[in-house]
Amino acid sequence: MTSTLPVPNPLNFDCETGNYHTFCPISCVAWLYQKIEDSFFLVIGTKTCGYFLQNAMGVMIFAEPRYAMAELEEGDINAKLNDYEELRRLCQQIKRDRNPSVMVWIGTCTTEIIKMDLEGIAPKLEAELGIPIVVARANGLDYAFTQGEDTVLAAMVNRCPTEVVTAAPENKPEKESRSVLETFWPGNQKSGQKRGQKTTAEAPASHPPLVIFGSLPDPVVTQLTLELEKVGITVSGWLPAKHYQDLPVIAPGTFVVGANPFLSRTASTLVRKKQARLINAPFPIGPDGTHAWITAIARALGVMNPDWEQTLAQRQAEVWQHPQVQAYLELLRGKTVFFMGDNLLEISLARFLTRCGMIPLEIGIPYMDKRYQESELALLAQTCAEMGVEAPTIVEKPDNFRQLQRIQQLQPDLVITGMAHANPLEARGITTKWSVELTFAQIHGFGNTQALLELITRPLRRNAALKPLGWEKLVAPGR
Repeated sequence: MTSTLPVPNPLNFDCETGNYHTFCPISCVAWLYQKIEDSFFLVIGTKTCGYFLQNAMGVMIFAEPRYAMAELEEGDINAKLNDYEELRRLCQQIKRDRNPSVMVWIGTCTTEIIKMDLEGIAPKLEAELGIPIVVARANGLDYAFTQGEDTVLAAMVNRCPTEVVTAAPENKPEKESRSVLETFWPGNQKSGQKRGQKTTAEAPASHPPLVIFGSLPDPVVTQLTLELEKVGITVSGWLPAKHYQDLPVIAPGTFVVGANPFLSRTASTLVRKKQARLINAPFPIGPDGTHAWITAIARALGVMNPDWEQTLAQRQAEVWQHPQVQAYLELLRGKTVFFMGDNLLEISLARFLTRCGMIPLEIGIPYMDKRYQESELALLAQTCAEMGVEAPTIVEKPDNFRQLQRIQQLQPDLVITGMAHANPLEARGITTKWSVELTFAQIHGFGNTQALLELITRPLRRNAALKPLGWEKLVAPGR
């Protein structure tokens, strides 16, 4: 008797004409300046941009942030002032006060509208100041909240070296350089050639080089690196690196894989400009996604370890069987969830919550790149089939007015939405969860499953605790 897996129902796709109802993408400065420790971010925009940054990152007043605003006044917008001279003055001051190893210029909506030639100014100032200047367009006209990071990383791809340069011995004045494939993959080394000094492990990897792109907190980077090492995979580098000088070597043929679903521009830049080989995989969010992510990497790299599949399956089972995780799953099982669309994590979160026993009614997403999220979409369809759940509709650029009408009709148990809609929905008796919390929280990898479930279930547990106090009578009718 043979058993067959359920055939996945095809996902339904729709596209409405709504605007991006998300944070401005210049907010990527909040986590990128902390990730790249020796950087300085200069946001070029109007006072409105400055007010936004003040409010979005006001909690850091006791820290010493490495970002600033270059505010455009009416005179600048009318082209009566010299952009080069003003930016030169600001950058000289930044160099004098902070002396960063790299400056990142973030272009806002205003720089797009007035056609400010940042890409033309930056090389001249870079040569004059002796500091690399990376130009990234992160304006809210073209990009949603988390895509600001995507534009910054795509701009940094061009600065990644293609060869490893090792310091020559004292008796040899010349420098020795070799391609990254020869350095990290000994199978490509010529006979008698010495191994490069810049490696991420004591021994060279037995597979082609692997670079992971996506800005993740250092503890998560360590966790994912160790999880890959358990199945015999060595990570050659991360983009971005903690220090600009440590940008990963990306030679033609280097394998690259994304850690977040909003980095499609970075992925295409790596493939087109660096001739890298993209591993199309689901994303390491939840134990199911992490398992699939590592499996896709191992198969793409040709890692022939007979025990790694069993190791991953056992690791995933241990996470699901944890008593606290089981308690969270009991709370979620059978409940419905609706995504309004905010941070482009919606597909991965819907797949994970479906595996947890929830029923996704609709998945709104600001921007959908079906090629980059191909594996994630396939895993979502497969998960829905295995859990006996009808495949949800994925709505790109959702119209908020229509979404609110659908929410009122469907009455979901939980709505994951941006901050702007949370309070109005709560006033109508709809339980909500801020999607921005999931953006900043550590939700990747096996080890963060419990933290992810704690965030998701918090509003449900709050309501359960308030129910004996008659909380439901205080909200507006219509639930």
